[in-house]
Amino acid sequence: MTDPHGALRPGQPAPEFTLPAGPDWQVSLGDYRGRPTVLAFYPADWSPVCGDQMALYQAVSSEFDRYGAMVLGISVDSIWSHRAFAEQEGIKFPLLSDFEPKGEVARRYGVYRPDGCTERALFVLDAEGRVAWSHVSPMEVNPGADGILDALDELDSQHRVHA
Repeated sequence: MTDPHGALRPGQPAPEFTLPAGPDWQVSLGDYRGRPTVLAFYPADWSPVCGDQMALYQAVSSEFDRYGAMVLGISVDSIWSHRAFAEQEGIKFPLLSDFEPKGEVARRYGVYRPDGCTERALFVLDAEGRVAWSHVSPMEVNPGADGILDALDELDSQHRVHA
C-alpha cells in the first residue's frame, strides 16, 4: 500500500540499503536495527528549504537522542556536495549519497521524482526496520520535526506497553 506519491506506508518493511556517507564511509540501514531510525529524503543540498530542514534536525538532535533515534539524510547529491553542505550548515548526522545508480534507494522507498531528485519525504522506522510513520511534503514546504517527534513518542509508548 502506498500514498498518492508512491511512498512506503506504515507497516511495510523498510528496504535495506548501503550508501556512502563520505569517501571512506558506508552506512547500511541494518547498522541501526534495534533502534528507531529517521530517514529524511530531501531534493538537494543547496536549496533554501533543504538547508533549513536539515539544520532544524541538527538543532533538535537532542530530542531525537531522547528516543535513541538515528537521523539519516538522503539525497541524490554526491558525497562531496554533502560534505560541503554539512560543514556549512553544521550538520553532524550522516548525509547519504543516493548518487550512483542515481536514486536507486529513493525508488525503493517510492520517493524518486521524474525530474531527477527525491520527494521531500520522511520515514520513521521502528527497531525492527518497519515503517512506523511516513510523510511526503510539497517540495517548497519544510515538514519540520513535529511529525517525526510524534511518531517517535508513539513508538516509545508502544515499547513501554510491551516491555
